[in-house]
Amino acid sequence: MKLSQFKFKLPEELIAQHPIKHRDEARLMVLHSKSQKIEHRDFINVIDYFGDGDLFVFNDTKIFPALMSGIKEKTEANIEVFLLRELNPNLKLWDVLVDPARKIRVGNKLYFGEDNSLVAEVIDNTTSRGRTLRFLYDSTPEEFRKYLYSLGKTPIPSYIKRPVEPEDAERYQTIFAKNEGAVVAPFAGLHFTKELLKRIQIRGIDIDYLTLHTSLSLFRSIDVEDLYKHKLDSEQINVSEELADNFNKKYVQGKRICAVGTSVLRALESASTVQGKVKAFQGWSNRFIFPPYQYQTANCLLSNFHTPLSSMLMNQAAFIGYDLLMQAYEMAIQKQYRFGCYGDAMLMINN
Repeated sequence: MKLSQFKFKLPEELIAQHPIKHRDEARLMVLHSKSQKIEHRDFINVIDYFGDGDLFVFNDTKIFPALMSGIKEKTEANIEVFLLRELNPNLKLWDVLVDPARKIRVGNKLYFGEDNSLVAEVIDNTTSRGRTLRFLYDSTPEEFRKYLYSLGKTPIPSYIKRPVEPEDAERYQTIFAKNEGAVVAPFAGLHFTKELLKRIQIRGIDIDYLTLHTSLSLFRSIDVEDLYKHKLDSEQINVSEELADNFNKKYVQGKRICAVGTSVLRALESASTVQGKVKAFQGWSNRFIFPPYQYQTANCLLSNFHTPLSSMLMNQAAFIGYDLLMQAYEMAIQKQYRFGCYGDAMLMINN
């Protein structure tokens, strides 16, 4: 598979710029790998494809307000800092992206807050992700983190061509978000409401959680035609012993196991060494999945419609098959499905 095979023309007006009024009112396209059948439903009907003893696995990562606006010393040029990852809480070191990057040098000081009360110094310009900042603020790590986040905004994707709005703080976050550390929301999980989760449980379908702190590398452009040469940033994963045991039992029983989002699928595959078996896993993974790839874990995938050339699109193609997926995307454009984090969903069934 080559990069160019995942290029298609997506009308800009199909990229959802706002969430719909209610999370579970999105449209749902259902793909069946065995019959090659494609159905068009509403998202609320997703549970029609699951029954007693089946399993939904969610990603309970939590977005933090990673976008900060500030000014550069002396020139007072406006800059935007994207907090990627905390390196050392005690030293207040963070990996960040800075825009515009060309104006920032090692030793520069950046100021944040209405009164410029928060100062950061650029101490490294050479990391693979961007820059390293040391925040100069005398407080405990807990107090500093609270203050830092009070200055930040929700990091919605760049294909949303509008300013961050107050509703994004709630809607660009799953209702079950628990473990803070992501800068990209698990899109498929955004569709679920408390009422829908309750209906799932009433039907006898199990719910379980893992954590994968989704990184900005998912949105970085792939600049090599040969996909084997592309590298993702490592992402932190936690798959518990309880989830592993639950998954393994369901697999042996022949139940439908639905990964809610490509992040869940990547985490399960990272925790798996043999077909149908998952082990407890705590660590980092930069697994990049694209066709041809034989999944060992989930047999159903719930995912949004993604933009051309994205790694999530390649994850989907490896799961359901390239030809069927591209047919589905062509149909989605014809039928005006919404794309992106606030867009519609597709359920892919492999059994």
